Amino acid sequence: MSARAQQGGFTLLEVVVAFVLLALTLVTVFQIFSTGLARAGELDEHSRALVLAQSRLATVGLEEKLEGPSEKRGESEDRKYRWSLTVQPYEEAPEPGTTGQPVQPMSSLQMYRVDALVTWDGSDGRTRNLRLSTLTLGAKL
Repeated sequence: MSARAQQGGFTLLEVVVAFVLLALTLVTVFQIFSTGLARAGELDEHSRALVLAQSRLATVGLEEKLEGPSEKRGESEDRKYRWSLTVQPYEEAPEPGTTGQPVQPMSSLQMYRVDALVTWDGSDGRTRNLRLSTLTLGAKL
């Protein structure tokens, strides 16, 4: 045999198959990476909305006068997030099996339900929202 016939090497077909496999692997890795980045962006938006809703709830009774029913609206500083804060007097429903109105204790305090709603346009173009609710005590009006 000649020296040329004994030389090992790759055929054109083997090289093409190797490139196809490499291309498929890279496409899959890039899809996983881009999906992860998009999900991280969504989580960042959601966490910023959560912080805004929590801060709005924290202002009730401190910066905002606690009275109900009332509703306030606003925007974040970057105008990406819109919020609304609703305050309603809270009345417990009668327990099942009882009739009439629940007994209201004589007190100068009133329970209020406070709802914070934050809406924003997500990076995917869809409108997203987050709602937090709490009960708080305030002076009876």
